[in-house]
Amino acid sequence: MSTTLVRLAGHDGLPLLVVGPSLGTSVEALWSAAAEHLGDAFHVVGWDLPGHGRNRWVPPADGPGTSMADLAADVLAAVDALAGPGAAFDVAGDSVGGAVSLQLLLDAPGRVRSAVLLCTGAAIGTPQSWEERAAAVRASGTPSLVSASAQRWFGPGFVEREPARSSALLHSLSQADDAGYAAVCGALAGFDVRDRLAEVGAPVLAVAGAHDVATPPDGLREVADRVQRGRLVVLDDVAHLAPVEVPQRVAQLVREHATTAARSAMTLAQVRDAGMAVRREVLGDAHVDRATAAATDLTREFQQFITEYAWGSIWTRPGLDRRMRSVGVLTALIARGHHEELAMHVRAARRNGLTVEEIKEVVLQAAIYCGVPDANTAFRIAQQVLAEPTPS
Repeated sequence: MSTTLVRLAGHDGLPLLVVGPSLGTSVEALWSAAAEHLGDAFHVVGWDLPGHGRNRWVPPADGPGTSMADLAADVLAAVDALAGPGAAFDVAGDSVGGAVSLQLLLDAPGRVRSAVLLCTGAAIGTPQSWEERAAAVRASGTPSLVSASAQRWFGPGFVEREPARSSALLHSLSQADDAGYAAVCGALAGFDVRDRLAEVGAPVLAVAGAHDVATPPDGLREVADRVQRGRLVVLDDVAHLAPVEVPQRVAQLVREHATTAARSAMTLAQVRDAGMAVRREVLGDAHVDRATAAATDLTREFQQFITEYAWGSIWTRPGLDRRMRSVGVLTALIARGHHEELAMHVRAARRNGLTVEEIKEVVLQAAIYCGVPDANTAFRIAQQVLAEPTPS
């Protein structure tokens, strides 16, 4: 077997995220839209099934057949070729891509940092249903599946809203090699790891589509309940191809899950280092250097506490960008009357990208909900800070 990884977003040096497709789709058609929202934080690469997309290898007709373990081993070999033997990575896969990701969790537990398993299951369909599907494809070809797949793959109204994306996916189905498609059907027929789910120790996020008839939410719930660290999310108005149906939402889920998993694996020293990096980026080197130099035996541990918990544990979380965090911090400081901290965080807000006009709007909003006297003081402090020379 031979799989070539396809770069979808990001670059070397970022954490590696390996994404997998659904049967009958190419990874580019399925994952490119979601990958656009992940490229700032991950090196996103994808793989194609045999005879699908860019993977033109198909198993020989007289061969032993293809198993899910074979597909997983092929992906692992491709990751080794890209990132080096033993490299750790995060995975996300839809349908059979999720099944391969689950197989990787079982077969290479030390390699996979976290997994997002979308529209999949620990067993999908029945062996008989896959054998019948394979026979139908061998007899009539993958184009014969397009009409039924269009009804099964997408949630209500998606084809009308996104004709280009749905057409690209259906085209990838019609272009898939018959023998490759049938081989993957064989792998799915033999796939059932329900009795092994308790072995999975890496954090798993199971994502189901509320309208998915191929892999209903109950199958994802079983996965989330039986792995050691699992959680289930059900997406409304989504059927079987979540990465293309709601790409931004899927990207957010992948980002938050992988980032949280990475954070939970960090040592205290790593948390402190990450916090110090963010603290310098937000407040500036000069401020942090002054605070560090001024630390005494009385205050040194408090400075470490701030770095570890405020900056290393909260400011590094993925749920809000720094602009939004600055809005929240400014409002809280105005409300509590912490004027020295307010001046510092007006400077930080400018570093985080807030404009003078946006800072004005934050203070005006605070005038309604915190009080006019509080806003009056905040305007005075902000005006003083914003009049300061811009650091070179």
